[in-house]
Amino acid sequence: MKILFWTELYWPHIGGVEVRSHQLAVALRARGHEVAVVTSHAGIALDDQVWHEGIEIRRYHFWEALSANRLDLLAAARRGVAEFKSRFRPEVVQVFFTDPSVLFHWMTQAACKAPTIVCIPVGLGRLRSGDGTLLQRTLRQADWILAISSAMRSEAIALMPEVEPRCSVIYNSLDPPAESGDPLPFEFPILLCGGRLVREKGFDVAIQALPEILQRFPSAKLWIAGDGPERPELQKQATGLGVANSVVFQGWVEPRVFAKLTGRCTMVIVPSRCREAFGNVALQAMQMGRPVVATASGGLPEVVENEITGLITPVEDAAALANAAIRLLAEPGLAERMGRLGRQTAARRFAFDTYVDRHEALYERIKSA
Repeated sequence: MKILFWTELYWPHIGGVEVRSHQLAVALRARGHEVAVVTSHAGIALDDQVWHEGIEIRRYHFWEALSANRLDLLAAARRGVAEFKSRFRPEVVQVFFTDPSVLFHWMTQAACKAPTIVCIPVGLGRLRSGDGTLLQRTLRQADWILAISSAMRSEAIALMPEVEPRCSVIYNSLDPPAESGDPLPFEFPILLCGGRLVREKGFDVAIQALPEILQRFPSAKLWIAGDGPERPELQKQATGLGVANSVVFQGWVEPRVFAKLTGRCTMVIVPSRCREAFGNVALQAMQMGRPVVATASGGLPEVVENEITGLITPVEDAAALANAAIRLLAEPGLAERMGRLGRQTAARRFAFDTYVDRHEALYERIKSA
């Protein structure tokens, strides 16, 4: 089957949606499907066309065209997408709906009338809703809507109740790392956070919780893996709280390096204040046998089972987060049990092969409808 992925960013960009879409594309190609990707230049110098791991990637100046209202770039992107669709002739288009570039997909449907699956990989609250918006048009025109958690399915139905009969859930998955991870360290505990350093991810809450954790476990370290605009403020906060020596900013790390960091830590903390669509960092932690402390945000409680594979705390509650981390450090047997159960849950409930199977089945169903 010929499958076209439409996503805001793709390799070499590394983020939750980028990693998931790339791993799924590679797995589908390994099963004999032909996969191509339409994506954006994202304002940086990347080739218009490139092949990566047998997948054709076509990049267009969507961002520049829309943000600057450049009619010449709008016309060029529309023409380029239409020509590519006419040549590739996809049988199914899967849109990872995170940004306005989907407009170019709807504008070029006549070039190849393949059914469209709209995947919701982020909270819809970040997009403008209401009559006449691109969000409304996208949900209405989609042949099928695919949510990555029940929380995201509920969001879509709340915004447009008419989509309920054509909206389903396939939980995210990640190709499991080859490493098994070290035993959980307790003599020198490591608390790991990972992701883009933006306010929505709540890393400031983790830093705010650290002084209380250090009172009980002075040798603990907080590792923050990732980069972004909030880094200077987070560093300033750590200094102001007197915990700068206990916070290690790892900077941007690629997924394989993040897996190794996860395999060395005592627990993973996911302190998000935004509505997480799923929780990839939590799943990676479980794959590596680490207990998780996460907020009750969006789809996170569907990934982390409270008191079983980790502990769920209220959003923006540094005291609750500190108490949860202290409890796991004070009870090594509990932390190790949660890590083991997390690994089992990741292998059973979020198995990567099953994830790919479910996508294949959905493609066949939509194609045949």
